[in-house]
Amino acid sequence: MDAVRRVKRITAQRRKVGHAGTLDPLAEGVLPILFGQATRLMELVVSGWKRYRVTVRLGAVSNTYDAEGDIEDISDPSWLSRQDIAAALHTFVGDIDQLPPMYSAIKVDGQRLYDLARAGRHIERSPRRVSVRSISIDEIDLPLVTLTVECGKGTYLRSIAHDLGQALGCGGYVTELIRLSCGRFDCSTAITPDALEEAEASGGWINYLRPIDWALQQLPAIRVDCEGARAMRHGQTVTTAIDHIDPANIDPASPQPWRVYDPEGVFLALAQPRTDGLLAPTRVFDLPEPSPYAPKVAQD
Repeated sequence: MDAVRRVKRITAQRRKVGHAGTLDPLAEGVLPILFGQATRLMELVVSGWKRYRVTVRLGAVSNTYDAEGDIEDISDPSWLSRQDIAAALHTFVGDIDQLPPMYSAIKVDGQRLYDLARAGRHIERSPRRVSVRSISIDEIDLPLVTLTVECGKGTYLRSIAHDLGQALGCGGYVTELIRLSCGRFDCSTAITPDALEEAEASGGWINYLRPIDWALQQLPAIRVDCEGARAMRHGQTVTTAIDHIDPANIDPASPQPWRVYDPEGVFLALAQPRTDGLLAPTRVFDLPEPSPYAPKVAQD
């Protein structure tokens, strides 16, 4: 991706650099960039809730479901009321089965759908289960409707726009799409590539880095003793019945991984609790300094 290549060039990084969550070509907004060991957390970052501002043009359809495709007018949407639009949007909230656009990066029989679409082939796609936490109407200035959508991994905002138009009987497609947040990453803490380049020129780009565990604060966190830390570093299980545990955010029955810290507060690993009372490391890190996000040691 162009953004990753540019960041890597600006920061002169030789270590691995990756991104969490691909943006459509039309879209702009927050794109988390991960460095070094943090790239191993990509799946966790991508799986978090994302928030978008999307502008939908009603009254027409697009073969790409956005403004970059071939547009065909369907009908005048001026008769639609706010209640009509809100009622249709309500059907897209929750766990829904969504048909992805033909112009998407999903692979079918080893081929990207957008490659097949550009070759003039239209194939049957299977609906995919996605989660939409909320959709709110920000503004209606027909034929344009601006929405804020909070959704999970794999949700296509272009499909929501298209399906909204179908539900209203007038067609619809995306004209503008901005990702406002991805997990804990949001616009308030983001930096543009141009600003990053200016910061690098003054030697200050590193101030924009966040500790690896900054993005994982929604997960339970514990400290292990020296023996437990040694075992974790070697990929061995440890008992969850340990002294240094923060009970406020621990649920042994939770399917979520736990953040594990050594006695000094260094982020050590992500580990999965097991039904036998053991904690099995799934990702082990080698970090030099204590984290400001380590849990406090429980007091007697």
